[in-house]
Amino acid sequence: MAQFIRTLQRKLGMSAQRLVVRTHVAWYWRWLGYVALGALVVGVGWTTYDYGMELAGFRQSEAARVLDGLKEDIRSREAEITELRSQVASAERQMQIERATYGDLARQVKALSNENAGLREDLAFFQSLMAAGGKEGSVTINRFRVRPEALPGEYRYRLLLVQTGQRVKEFQGTLQFVLNLEQGDRKYVLMLPQEGERDVRDYQISFKFFQRVEGTFKVAPEAVVKSLQIRVFENGSVAPKLSQTVTVS
Repeated sequence: MAQFIRTLQRKLGMSAQRLVVRTHVAWYWRWLGYVALGALVVGVGWTTYDYGMELAGFRQSEAARVLDGLKEDIRSREAEITELRSQVASAERQMQIERATYGDLARQVKALSNENAGLREDLAFFQSLMAAGGKEGSVTINRFRVRPEALPGEYRYRLLLVQTGQRVKEFQGTLQFVLNLEQGDRKYVLMLPQEGERDVRDYQISFKFFQRVEGTFKVAPEAVVKSLQIRVFENGSVAPKLSQTVTVS
Protein backbone atom coordinates (compact mmCIF):
# COMPACT_ATOMS: atom_id res chain seq x y z
CA MET A 1 0.00 0.00 0.00
CA ALA A 2 2.73 2.35 0.91
CA GLN A 3 4.51 1.43 -2.28
CA PHE A 4 1.42 2.22 -4.32
CA ILE A 5 1.01 5.64 -2.67
CA ARG A 6 4.61 6.59 -3.43
CA THR A 7 4.20 5.50 -7.01
CA LEU A 8 1.04 7.55 -7.32
CA GLN A 9 2.70 10.64 -5.78
CA ARG A 10 5.63 10.32 -8.17
CA LYS A 11 3.38 10.27 -11.19
CA LEU A 12 1.02 13.03 -10.01
CA GLY A 13 3.35 15.16 -7.99
CA MET A 14 5.98 17.87 -8.82
CA SER A 15 8.26 15.33 -10.41
CA ALA A 16 5.62 14.15 -12.88
CA GLN A 17 6.15 14.96 -16.65
CA ARG A 18 4.27 17.99 -18.00
CA LEU A 19 1.56 17.51 -20.49
CA VAL A 20 1.66 19.95 -23.49
CA VAL A 21 -1.55 20.57 -25.35
CA ARG A 22 -1.13 21.98 -28.91
CA THR A 23 -3.72 23.01 -31.40
CA HIS A 24 -3.43 21.07 -34.60
CA VAL A 25 -2.85 23.32 -37.71
CA ALA A 26 -2.94 21.98 -41.22
CA TRP A 27 0.33 22.10 -43.16
CA TYR A 28 -0.99 24.26 -46.00
CA TRP A 29 -2.14 26.96 -43.55
CA ARG A 30 1.27 26.83 -41.96
CA TRP A 31 3.08 27.39 -45.35
CA LEU A 32 0.65 30.10 -46.26
CA GLY A 33 1.63 31.91 -43.08
CA TYR A 34 5.28 31.54 -43.91
CA VAL A 35 4.74 33.02 -47.39
CA ALA A 36 2.72 35.90 -46.00
CA LEU A 37 5.40 36.63 -43.43
CA GLY A 38 8.13 36.56 -46.13
CA ALA A 39 6.11 38.88 -48.37
CA LEU A 40 5.61 41.22 -45.47
CA VAL A 41 9.35 41.28 -44.76
CA VAL A 42 10.17 41.89 -48.47
CA GLY A 43 7.57 44.63 -48.70
CA VAL A 44 8.88 46.38 -45.61
CA GLY A 45 12.45 46.10 -46.91
CA TRP A 46 11.59 47.45 -50.39
CA THR A 47 9.53 50.26 -48.90
CA THR A 48 12.42 51.18 -46.61
CA TYR A 49 14.92 51.10 -49.51
CA ASP A 50 12.67 53.14 -51.79
CA TYR A 51 11.96 55.65 -49.07
CA GLY A 52 15.68 55.95 -48.31
CA MET A 53 16.51 56.47 -51.98
CA GLU A 54 13.82 59.14 -52.19
CA LEU A 55 15.13 60.86 -49.10
CA ALA A 56 18.63 60.84 -50.62
CA GLY A 57 17.24 62.36 -53.83
CA PHE A 58 18.53 59.49 -55.95
CA ARG A 59 16.43 57.17 -58.06
CA GLN A 60 17.86 55.05 -60.79
CA SER A 61 15.54 56.32 -63.51
CA GLU A 62 15.85 59.89 -62.30
CA ALA A 63 19.63 59.55 -62.07
CA ALA A 64 19.78 58.22 -65.65
CA ARG A 65 17.70 61.14 -66.87
CA VAL A 66 19.85 63.65 -64.98
CA LEU A 67 23.04 61.96 -66.26
CA ASP A 68 21.79 62.16 -69.86
CA GLY A 69 20.97 65.80 -69.34
CA LEU A 70 24.42 66.51 -67.94
CA LYS A 71 26.08 64.70 -70.86
CA GLU A 72 24.04 66.73 -73.34
CA ASP A 73 24.91 69.92 -71.49
CA ILE A 74 28.63 68.99 -71.59
CA ARG A 75 28.45 68.28 -75.33
CA SER A 76 26.72 71.61 -75.91
CA ARG A 77 29.30 73.49 -73.86
CA GLU A 78 32.18 71.71 -75.61
CA ALA A 79 30.73 72.71 -78.98
CA GLU A 80 30.36 76.29 -77.72
CA ILE A 81 33.95 76.29 -76.43
CA THR A 82 35.20 74.98 -79.79
CA GLU A 83 33.29 77.74 -81.59
CA LEU A 84 34.64 80.37 -79.21
CA ARG A 85 38.20 79.09 -79.69
CA SER A 86 37.73 79.31 -83.45
CA GLN A 87 36.45 82.87 -83.10
CA VAL A 88 39.37 83.80 -80.83
CA ALA A 89 41.89 82.32 -83.30
CA SER A 90 40.24 84.19 -86.16
CA ALA A 91 40.25 87.41 -84.14
CA GLU A 92 43.94 86.93 -83.28
CA ARG A 93 44.81 86.39 -86.94
CA GLN A 94 42.81 89.45 -87.91
CA MET A 95 44.53 91.44 -85.17
CA GLN A 96 47.95 90.33 -86.41
CA ILE A 97 47.02 91.33 -89.94
CA GLU A 98 45.76 94.68 -88.70
CA ARG A 99 48.92 95.21 -86.65
CA ALA A 100 51.11 94.38 -89.63
CA THR A 101 49.02 96.66 -91.83
CA TYR A 102 49.15 99.40 -89.22
CA GLY A 103 52.91 99.00 -88.92
CA ASP A 104 53.32 99.23 -92.71
CA LEU A 105 51.03 102.24 -92.86
CA ALA A 106 52.89 103.90 -89.99
CA ARG A 107 56.22 103.34 -91.75
CA GLN A 108 54.79 104.62 -95.01
CA VAL A 109 53.33 107.68 -93.30
CA LYS A 110 56.64 108.34 -91.59
CA ALA A 111 58.56 107.94 -94.85
CA LEU A 112 56.10 110.18 -96.70
CA SER A 113 56.26 112.75 -93.90
CA ASN A 114 60.04 112.77 -94.06
CA GLU A 115 59.94 112.99 -97.84
CA ASN A 116 57.38 115.78 -97.68
CA ALA A 117 59.49 117.68 -95.17
CA GLY A 118 62.51 117.22 -97.44
CA LEU A 119 60.57 118.45 -100.46
CA ARG A 120 59.38 121.49 -98.55
CA GLU A 121 62.93 122.18 -97.49
CA ASP A 122 64.11 121.76 -101.08
CA LEU A 123 61.37 124.05 -102.33
CA ALA A 124 62.25 126.75 -99.83
CA PHE A 125 65.91 126.35 -100.64
CA PHE A 126 65.47 126.56 -104.40
CA GLN A 127 63.10 129.50 -104.09
CA SER A 128 65.75 131.38 -102.15
CA LEU A 129 68.35 130.19 -104.61
CA MET A 130 66.41 131.48 -107.62
CA ALA A 131 65.99 134.83 -105.95
CA ALA A 132 69.69 135.09 -105.13
CA GLY A 133 72.44 135.76 -107.62
CA GLY A 134 76.05 134.81 -107.68
CA LYS A 135 79.12 134.80 -109.79
CA GLU A 136 79.38 132.40 -112.68
CA GLY A 137 80.20 128.83 -111.77
CA SER A 138 80.13 129.19 -107.99
CA VAL A 139 79.35 125.91 -106.15
CA THR A 140 77.89 125.57 -102.68
CA ILE A 141 77.43 122.63 -100.31
CA ASN A 142 74.04 122.42 -98.67
CA ARG A 143 72.40 120.13 -96.13
CA PHE A 144 75.52 118.08 -95.44
CA ARG A 145 74.66 115.37 -92.87
CA VAL A 146 76.45 112.29 -91.53
CA ARG A 147 74.91 109.68 -89.21
CA PRO A 148 75.89 106.19 -88.02
CA GLU A 149 74.03 103.18 -89.36
CA ALA A 150 72.85 100.06 -87.51
CA LEU A 151 76.02 98.08 -88.24
CA PRO A 152 79.06 99.08 -86.16
CA GLY A 153 81.55 101.14 -88.16
CA GLU A 154 79.09 102.00 -90.95
CA TYR A 155 78.06 105.62 -91.65
CA ARG A 156 75.79 107.28 -94.17
CA TYR A 157 76.28 110.76 -95.62
CA ARG A 158 73.99 113.04 -97.59
CA LEU A 159 74.58 116.44 -99.17
CA LEU A 160 73.33 118.69 -101.93
CA LEU A 161 75.69 120.43 -104.35
CA VAL A 162 74.31 123.52 -106.09
CA GLN A 163 75.84 125.67 -108.83
CA THR A 164 74.68 129.23 -108.54
CA GLY A 165 75.03 132.14 -110.91
CA GLN A 166 74.50 131.95 -114.66
CA ARG A 167 75.32 128.21 -114.93
CA VAL A 168 76.99 128.48 -118.33
CA LYS A 169 78.46 124.98 -118.22
CA GLU A 170 78.30 121.81 -116.17
CA PHE A 171 80.49 121.51 -113.14
CA GLN A 172 82.59 118.36 -113.24
CA GLY A 173 84.88 117.19 -110.50
CA THR A 174 85.41 114.79 -107.61
CA LEU A 175 84.70 114.59 -103.90
CA GLN A 176 87.10 113.78 -101.12
CA PHE A 177 86.23 112.98 -97.50
CA VAL A 178 88.59 113.54 -94.60
CA LEU A 179 87.60 111.55 -91.49
CA ASN A 180 88.89 112.36 -88.01
CA LEU A 181 88.74 109.07 -86.05
CA GLU A 182 89.27 107.93 -82.47
CA GLN A 183 89.96 104.33 -81.52
CA GLY A 184 90.68 103.99 -77.84
CA ASP A 185 93.47 106.46 -77.03
CA ARG A 186 94.52 106.68 -80.67
CA LYS A 187 93.48 109.52 -82.98
CA TYR A 188 94.07 109.36 -86.72
CA VAL A 189 92.86 110.68 -90.07
CA LEU A 190 91.40 108.61 -92.92
CA MET A 191 91.02 109.83 -96.51
CA LEU A 192 88.22 108.65 -98.80
CA PRO A 193 88.65 107.52 -101.47
CA GLN A 194 91.87 105.91 -100.38
CA GLU A 195 94.84 105.68 -102.67
CA GLY A 196 94.59 102.73 -105.01
CA GLU A 197 90.83 102.37 -104.51
CA ARG A 198 89.42 100.86 -107.65
CA ASP A 199 85.90 102.23 -107.84
CA VAL A 200 85.92 106.02 -107.48
CA ARG A 201 82.75 106.65 -109.46
CA ASP A 202 80.83 107.23 -106.23
CA TYR A 203 83.05 110.25 -105.64
CA GLN A 204 82.72 111.78 -109.14
CA ILE A 205 80.24 114.62 -109.70
CA SER A 206 78.83 116.27 -112.80
CA PHE A 207 75.90 118.71 -112.74
CA LYS A 208 74.72 122.04 -114.10
CA PHE A 209 72.14 123.09 -111.56
CA PHE A 210 72.35 120.74 -108.57
CA GLN A 211 73.25 117.18 -107.61
CA ARG A 212 72.29 115.08 -104.64
CA VAL A 213 75.09 112.99 -103.24
CA GLU A 214 74.36 110.08 -100.89
CA GLY A 215 76.38 107.06 -99.88
CA THR A 216 77.96 105.04 -97.11
CA PHE A 217 81.46 104.33 -95.88
CA LYS A 218 82.89 101.89 -93.36
CA VAL A 219 85.58 102.17 -90.75
CA ALA A 220 86.82 99.75 -88.10
CA PRO A 221 83.96 98.72 -85.77
CA GLU A 222 85.92 99.94 -82.74
CA ALA A 223 86.62 103.33 -84.34
CA VAL A 224 84.45 106.40 -83.80
CA VAL A 225 84.09 109.16 -86.40
CA LYS A 226 84.34 112.47 -84.56
CA SER A 227 84.10 114.79 -87.59
CA LEU A 228 84.08 114.63 -91.36
CA GLN A 229 85.29 117.19 -93.89
CA ILE A 230 84.15 117.14 -97.50
CA ARG A 231 86.29 118.68 -100.22
CA VAL A 232 85.07 119.48 -103.73
CA PHE A 233 87.69 119.38 -106.51
CA GLU A 234 87.09 120.66 -110.01
CA ASN A 235 88.61 118.60 -112.79
CA GLY A 236 92.11 119.83 -113.60
CA SER A 237 92.62 121.49 -110.21
CA VAL A 238 94.74 120.15 -107.35
CA ALA A 239 93.32 122.54 -104.78
CA PRO A 240 89.78 122.08 -103.47
CA LYS A 241 87.24 124.53 -104.82
CA LEU A 242 85.42 124.48 -101.49
CA SER A 243 85.16 122.39 -98.32
CA GLN A 244 82.85 121.95 -95.34
CA THR A 245 83.19 120.11 -92.02
CA VAL A 246 80.47 118.54 -89.91
CA THR A 247 80.61 116.98 -86.47
CA VAL A 248 79.30 113.46 -86.17
CA SER A 249 77.17 112.85 -83.08
